[in-house]
Amino acid sequence: MPFSPTHADVFLLDGETMTPEDLVMLSHGRHKIDLASDAWARIAESRAVVDALASSGKAIYGINTGFGNFATVVIPNDQLSELQVNLITSHSAGMGPPLSPARTRMLLLLRINVLAKGFSGIRPVTVQCMLDAFNAGCLSYVPEQGTVGASGDLAPLAHLALGMMGMGKMYDPELQAFDEASEVLKRHGLTPIQPGAKEGLAMINGTQFITSHGAEALVRAANVVKLADVIGALSLEALEGTPRAFDPKIHAARPHTGQVASAARLRALLHAPEHPSEIFAAHIDCARVQDSYTLRCMPQVHGMAADTVAMVRGVLTTEMNSGTDNPMVFSETGEVISGGNFHGEYPAKFLDYLTIGVHEVASISERRVERLLNPTLSGLPAFLVDQGGLNSGFMIAHCTAAALVSENKQMCMPASVDSIPTSAAKEDHVSMGGWAARKCLKVVENVERVLAIELLAAVQALEFHRPKKSTAALERVVALVRSRVPRYTRDRFMAPDMEAVHDLIRTGAVWNAVAELVGEPRASELVHA
Repeated sequence: MPFSPTHADVFLLDGETMTPEDLVMLSHGRHKIDLASDAWARIAESRAVVDALASSGKAIYGINTGFGNFATVVIPNDQLSELQVNLITSHSAGMGPPLSPARTRMLLLLRINVLAKGFSGIRPVTVQCMLDAFNAGCLSYVPEQGTVGASGDLAPLAHLALGMMGMGKMYDPELQAFDEASEVLKRHGLTPIQPGAKEGLAMINGTQFITSHGAEALVRAANVVKLADVIGALSLEALEGTPRAFDPKIHAARPHTGQVASAARLRALLHAPEHPSEIFAAHIDCARVQDSYTLRCMPQVHGMAADTVAMVRGVLTTEMNSGTDNPMVFSETGEVISGGNFHGEYPAKFLDYLTIGVHEVASISERRVERLLNPTLSGLPAFLVDQGGLNSGFMIAHCTAAALVSENKQMCMPASVDSIPTSAAKEDHVSMGGWAARKCLKVVENVERVLAIELLAAVQALEFHRPKKSTAALERVVALVRSRVPRYTRDRFMAPDMEAVHDLIRTGAVWNAVAELVGEPRASELVHA
């Protein structure tokens, strides 16, 4: 199991087996966390190494020296605690709006999971303070801007530590607002962290900002690539397309995993003898030879996005369970070794790949919206509304889809191709993974919104085929949408309808409506950050 529950709502972190879905599930704040017993043992063993070296008088980076360009400056033992406090306060230099409670929870959770590996040299009492803050829902004010993704996500993780030290601001779950961190800790009976030797670095050196944002993006992207098949199938039905292009023989000849899975899903959704469609049966003998690429090539495009998700999942899962400190403490040999595991190139690059891959889902979706709304291409009423001219129908909804796709195209420029040296050129190559992760999340959200517009349009288009019915699976989706959004008979305020359907998409409700009928698992709980 990824997590070992001690009882219904407490999960034990082991530093080894966390998944993106676990992280997102725990972001909701409905579960308590603790560490597995072997994790506590590893932490104690690595701390014993730090204490021994700190008392030896030998200069060890991160324990009794300055940081970055000041790495050669040796700090006296009586100033080691001050050194760590100074590190946190000086590095708390981020800007911009704060992370939401859910995203801050993921950031804190992921940092604790890394500490559980026992490479950080942190004291057990300090980890306990972090656990207590998480379990109380008291979350530091963490600005979203400021990390270059090497040496780790220093600024956001410093802000995360700052609040738990009783400085800056913290989110109070009872007030549901930020307040002075010292007051929040006091109200909830929490002890402020007083960092000892190396503990400042132990709390801030790592890629957890990049990776926690990336994990959310990944889970949401995994949802949308499946939904693209469901929503695309509805559009194909409304446009009187054929499932012939999804014949398994075609996809066996080019057996990319995602393509094969997408074609199988489309076959399960569309007309077949075991799940017939009256709409398809009505045009089965039409003269059309083949459909447009946006319909016929769904497995090739959606499947690519699914395979990109699978590739990125492997990298992020490894990163979530990796030691990313510098220096690293090896209790087996009693060594403290400086290295570069804090460098965010892995998650940064692969999140750029995810951004580019999932963008295509919106790109092809927007083109299907155009086909649904354009009477020359669809044979349906223009903009899917009666009395065109008096009513504009989906005209501007399509403009919104086009605008979102254009935004995504700009954000597909990889962040990780950039690097600006920092810290007096000591940190002379950086990943820019923070921006890679943030814009990946924004692109995924835009994809969700474009699919919501297509879903609304496809359901409206099917109304013009009534009383004929589609397959049982697709009719479940229509019923779900109609439970939130009535049919358009004339123009009305459309934005709330678009948001309502976006909510059905991002919460997994649309997928769960068909999962059983297509023989696939229900959606994991998705984040509302």
